[in-house]
Amino acid sequence: MWRMPRPRPPLRLDPARLEELALGYVARFATSAAKLAQYLRRKLRERGWEAAVEPDVAALVVRFVEHGYVDDAGFARARATGLRRRGYGDRRVDQALRGAGIGEEDRAAVRGDEATARRAALILARKRGFGPFAQERPDPARREKQLAAMLRAGHRLDTSRELLNARSEAEALEWVGEAVGDETA
Repeated sequence: MWRMPRPRPPLRLDPARLEELALGYVARFATSAAKLAQYLRRKLRERGWEAAVEPDVAALVVRFVEHGYVDDAGFARARATGLRRRGYGDRRVDQALRGAGIGEEDRAAVRGDEATARRAALILARKRGFGPFAQERPDPARREKQLAAMLRAGHRLDTSRELLNARSEAEALEWVGEAVGDETA
């Protein structure tokens, strides 16, 4: 009777295999130094280590940063831009970057201004049909739910209220334009 062969356990890691894993990871994913280190430590736990001396994961990550394979500032810019395009506010962007192990200096460099915050809020409201983008004016309970969703998405309370209180799409667009005009003055 034919039996399915048992899967072989993965090969234990040695320095060359560990570096191969790291190279494969940074080639496939935009990542931060902290996320790369976390990935490598997880692989070490799963597969084990073959050599007598424990690996220096931190040194490997530093080497990858020095070679430019990992760039925390670039990762932060790309992630922040992507999240804002999806309608997330600064608080939620900062939370995502902190979760990826991005340092305070790099997080501060990608924090948006008032115009950026308003554009992101407008994107979320348009996408979800909130405020002036709703089919019909919401009742107070529904408006509170919309406000809560805006806050969960990382927008400030005052920004969320102003947008939800806009009477028309044109007024909402004008509100965003005011912030852009304030930035250039």
